[in-house]
Amino acid sequence: MTQHKFTVTAARGMLDLLSDELRQFGITNTKQETGSVRFTGTLKQAYQVCLWSRVAVRVLMPVARFMAETPEQLYQGIQTIDWSTHIATDESATLAIDFNSFRSKLQHNQFGAQKVKDAIVDQIREQFGKRPSVDLGQPDLRVNVYVKHNQAIVSIDLSGDSLHKRGYRVQQTIAPLKETLAAAILLAADWPKLARQGWGLIDPMCGSGTFLIEAAMMAADIAPAFNRHYFGFLNWPQHDASAWQQLRADAERRRLSGLSRLPHLTGGDQDDTAVIAATENINAAGLAEHIQVEHRRLLDWTAVSRQLPAQGLFVCNPPYGTRMGDTDKLHYLFDSIGNIVSEKLPSWRTAIITDNAALGKFTGLTLFEQRPFDNGPIACEVLYYRAPKPAKQATAPTSQPIKPAPWPGVTDVPPETHSTLTSPSITLSEQATMFANRLRKNAKHLAKWARKQDVECYRVYDADLPDYAAAIDIYGDKVHVQEYAPPAEIDPQKASRRLQEIMKIVPDVLGVSATDITLKYRQRQRGSDQYETQAALNQRFAVRENGLKFWVNLTDYLDTGLFLDHRLTRQMIGQQARGKSLLNLFAYTGSVTVYAAAAGAKSSLTVDMSNTYLQWAKDNLALNQLTNDKHQFLRADVTAWLDQAVAEKQQFDVIFIDPPTFSNSSKMTGIFDIQRDHADMLNKLAKLLSAEGVIWFSTNRQDFRLDDSSLTQFEITDLSKATLPEDFARRPKIHYCWQLRKFS
Repeated sequence: MTQHKFTVTAARGMLDLLSDELRQFGITNTKQETGSVRFTGTLKQAYQVCLWSRVAVRVLMPVARFMAETPEQLYQGIQTIDWSTHIATDESATLAIDFNSFRSKLQHNQFGAQKVKDAIVDQIREQFGKRPSVDLGQPDLRVNVYVKHNQAIVSIDLSGDSLHKRGYRVQQTIAPLKETLAAAILLAADWPKLARQGWGLIDPMCGSGTFLIEAAMMAADIAPAFNRHYFGFLNWPQHDASAWQQLRADAERRRLSGLSRLPHLTGGDQDDTAVIAATENINAAGLAEHIQVEHRRLLDWTAVSRQLPAQGLFVCNPPYGTRMGDTDKLHYLFDSIGNIVSEKLPSWRTAIITDNAALGKFTGLTLFEQRPFDNGPIACEVLYYRAPKPAKQATAPTSQPIKPAPWPGVTDVPPETHSTLTSPSITLSEQATMFANRLRKNAKHLAKWARKQDVECYRVYDADLPDYAAAIDIYGDKVHVQEYAPPAEIDPQKASRRLQEIMKIVPDVLGVSATDITLKYRQRQRGSDQYETQAALNQRFAVRENGLKFWVNLTDYLDTGLFLDHRLTRQMIGQQARGKSLLNLFAYTGSVTVYAAAAGAKSSLTVDMSNTYLQWAKDNLALNQLTNDKHQFLRADVTAWLDQAVAEKQQFDVIFIDPPTFSNSSKMTGIFDIQRDHADMLNKLAKLLSAEGVIWFSTNRQDFRLDDSSLTQFEITDLSKATLPEDFARRPKIHYCWQLRKFS
């Protein structure tokens, strides 16, 4: 793809944060300069910066560089550029010029801007007989000219306007915090990482809600410019519309997914008008259901401290003596902040921006970092304080009450009530109506089936209609939606629109709140991706299946902790393991072990290389009161452990193995590929089988082929159809399953 040079500007103190962002975007060819970071990349990458950078001010694309010591040189240099490639050549086109000089003979910015405008307009008029007009607000083309040491750099402003204008600020307050500054303060506080760990956030002096909104957008993986409808490249003749559509569609997908993982966010202000402004801005950002704002004095926050998470970030922008408030009394304010945190939020970190860093000593908190940032024309410092006390170790959550009947209302809702949606109300397209009807039909049928089977978690939809490519699972009173990656040939805007329709239809048809729906983007996983943490909110809850209970977590990992398609498999293995020894390899959260233990297995060994999942497996046994010395757990690389087990001549009656399709995890020895390595692994397992033992082998690799020719010592029975549950009947290739016994 064509490479271009770009310049991204940012305010004082934010360049290192901007450089970090660019690296996260995959932009590596960068150079940091005073007030900006330059990089070489594609137009799509420049668009990505416009959409996703939280601290950038402008994204500029230099198109010319020349000496400009005089107005005539400036005019002539501008005229050497072919402006018909940058702006439409008709009277509807609009233009704006930004001109700045530094240590140059041309010092009058307004005069310089006029000269640049004249040169562009004169060229267009001479060539095409028409001229663009000036629009200082949202022009089709914004040209940036910076003259430094008499050398002019002419750039196309792809951002079109300062990127701090996110599009959600509909109400102002006195001395509002600029969006990019709020984002920089949060980034420097490591808020995105803290949010993934489930920390909360409070802004007790929220003003117009900037900290709260920016924090929510970070935590929910929402593009900062998601609500913004104007950029300088949209009417630019060289605009890559396809690249922009793909970025927007991806941002919509990430937003819908991220909203289900938001931690506790709350704020308030003692000023009624500020609370109103914050509420309206939060609504405009589409975050009304996720941020709580109250009219509350600073000292009154102590009364609600017990309702807050154990850990969090206390962030605020208190009054400055130079803007508002009484300088002589501000030390009492800082003292109050310190008291609140020390006494009521002792495991919370604190971030305060102030124009007088000396006031920070009155908090009594331990300062661990101090960063210079400018709040408009005011030079400020942001003070970051450690938590006064370490957080106490959280205890394992107890099981939540389980509803006796999943989705009792599904069968009672007449179809005609769904011709339009109520939350929010939209008129369904013909295709969306078909999806809603299919989902409703499936839910009605499967709800009855699930009640009879004593199953609380089941799949209700699995890409039944190709245009609505998602899997929808019910977990008690919550819903888990996984969007399958759309093919490359699918219009990204169409895919995004379909996903939006899914997320609007699901709450209405299934009768759940949108906040009880988790969305994830499902694509082929490589290496250790299946172990990647999506968040760390620890919002697990217990669900019931065939009289047993299991912990599930819909938010923190790609998978939930319970593979629903293996429901019959684990039930059959459990029955077979009664009075026998079980080996559960690649055990994940140990659901097969739970079934075997509940059925009366003589003993079990559960092996996985993840401490997280082994602990989860132990918790599942404890949840069913099955913990005892007969059931052991081992953290190990299965591929390496097998050789040790064979050497030790260990024996098991029932072995279950459901390996990953592929893994190159650093915790493993070498690389594992299920297609290449399965026969060798199964032959090793044969040495661990007792005389009448049986191996259960399963995989979800759709193009998998069992290597029968290398497994000649086994009698093999294909149980793929027999282990396919009713709710997966529409997807027969969800897994393959075989039972292997050694020939006598």
